[in-house]
This record gives sequence, C-alpha cells and structure tokens, in this order.
Amino acid sequence: MSDAHDRIPTNMRMIFILETLAQAGRPLSVAELGETVDLPKPTLHRLCTTLEEDGFLIRDSIGGRLRPARRTRLMASGLLMASQLHIARRMVLTGLAAEIRETCNFVVPGESGMTYLDRVDTPWPLRYQLPIGAEVPFHCTASGKLFLANHDTAGRERLLGAMALGPEGPNAITDKDRLRSELQAIRKAGHSWDNEEFMAGMVAIAVPVFDHEARFAAALAFHAPVQRMDFEQAKAWVPRLKDAATQLRELMFGEDAPPIR
Repeated sequence: MSDAHDRIPTNMRMIFILETLAQAGRPLSVAELGETVDLPKPTLHRLCTTLEEDGFLIRDSIGGRLRPARRTRLMASGLLMASQLHIARRMVLTGLAAEIRETCNFVVPGESGMTYLDRVDTPWPLRYQLPIGAEVPFHCTASGKLFLANHDTAGRERLLGAMALGPEGPNAITDKDRLRSELQAIRKAGHSWDNEEFMAGMVAIAVPVFDHEARFAAALAFHAPVQRMDFEQAKAWVPRLKDAATQLRELMFGEDAPPIR
C-alpha cells in the first residue's frame, strides 16, 4: 500500500468514496472501493462506517455492499437543482439582454472587487469585453458602488478605510468623502450607476439582488458604449432591471421573497 494517507487530504476522503460509488453506478464492497480509493484498509473501513452511521451510505440487502443512502441522494438532487438554477438565471439574463440589446451581467462580491459570475453579450460588434471571472473595482463600477452602498455604516467605513480609489475612468471618484455622498444617493435611489467612471466611453446601471433576509447577494447590471446609449437613456432601464432582479431573487431564494423596490 502506498502512502495514500499523505496524499489525499483528510477533508476529501469521504468525497472520493461517494464519487467512486456515483461513477460505479452499482453497490460496491469496501474491497472494491479500495481498488479506486487508494487508502489503507482500516481507514477506508472507518470512513465507510461513519458515512453509513450518518445516513450517507446504506448496505445493500444482497451481499452487504454499500450504496448511496437518502442523505446522499438529497445532496445530489440539490446539486442538480443548483445546475437548473444556473439555467434559469441564464434565461433571465438572456431575456433582459434581448430587450436592452446591451451586455447584461450577474455580478457578485469578490475578495478585492466585484466578480462577473454570468453574462450575456450584446449582439453589436462594438462592445466592452468583461469576461466571466473578471474582477472589477468596487469604487468606480455600478455593481461595486451598489455593494458598498448596501453595507451598514460601520461595514462601509471598514471597506473604505482599506480601499485605494484609483482613477480608472475619466469620471472615477477618488475622494472618499465624495464617494460617501455618492453611496448615500445610491442607497436612497435603490440602484447604482457608472457614468464613464470605470472606462472612458462606457455607462452602466446596476440593481441589487437581495437574499431571503434582505441582504445584498449580487448585482444585476448592464453596460453600454455611450455611442449607442447615453447616461439618461441608460437610467430609463432601471424599472426593467428591477423586475428582472425580482425574478432572480424568487428563483434563488423562493417565491415569498419580496420584490426589488
């Protein structure tokens, strides 16, 4: 036996056992599991016993082989639903982008900026490329300012205290007192904006997607070049964005979630 216990992280061992059973598509004995999961036999027996006691595995009535139990099936169903949620979210973004005819984004907070989790691009050849996974600053983007505005005062001040306000676009706010006033206006308005603050020639609007406890979870946003849409035209789409954000909130957190105001 190799030193597998040195190579497989402790917190991954049970996952590998469940993965092996899922890929096999049939009940397996501990010995059969050991052919794939390279762990010492005593360790493998102990982990399988724990999974069985906790309701993730059950013994087959014929032969005593192990197969997924109710908790594992519920977990698998939940992961499948998460995939279906992605499809539903994509459909909301696609419908919104078809109406606005500009790039629509689903953006979440990251470690040092807002991260693009999903997007549907405009059909126009002139577009700003901000790919999925890209991280953009908090202080000069519509989604980032929205995130900051939805913090309480203490939390917002902690973030501002650690933040460098770089002059990204020509209208970027680089003064913290001015940014504080801007965030208060955004919080009051219920939506956020970027008027050539992140990039020259680009405007953007964002609205919040709150969770079931009315906490900021994500931003729904779109951006456009000023050659096609000026700032006032962009703001006219706020009601439609809020309708779409309510759809997303209901999909993510349940139909009882209140609408975005």
